[in-house]
Amino acid sequence: HNAGRSQMAAALFELLADPAKARAISAGTQPGERVHPEVVQVMREEGLDLAARTPRLLTSELANAATMLVTMGCGETCPVVPGVERRDWPLQDPKGQPPEIVRTIRDDVRERVRALLAERGWTRATNA
Repeated sequence: HNAGRSQMAAALFELLADPAKARAISAGTQPGERVHPEVVQVMREEGLDLAARTPRLLTSELANAATMLVTMGCGETCPVVPGVERRDWPLQDPKGQPPEIVRTIRDDVRERVRALLAERGWTRATNA
């Protein structure tokens, strides 16, 4: 419903990716009305406020403009776009879960985003 896992992934991607190399757009096949409150809560703990984000519909135009489509555990019901690389991250849905479970999902998403960025060379340069 584009109200949980993919919103977390997009926010973490934006935080960690080099914007000159890649950007994330979060969308879903059946978007909800708002980001789940439990997701907003645990992402605020990371300094990321998702309260104002609005779930959006994954349109054919949006999918066709992508170079990679990362789906979140929808398996065979996920969209397939010819010519667009697709990866499925089988993640538990955070909706209605207690904060400790949502934190675990968030941390899993963060590690998957970090691994993808490292693999592709899209990681944001840091001022170390």
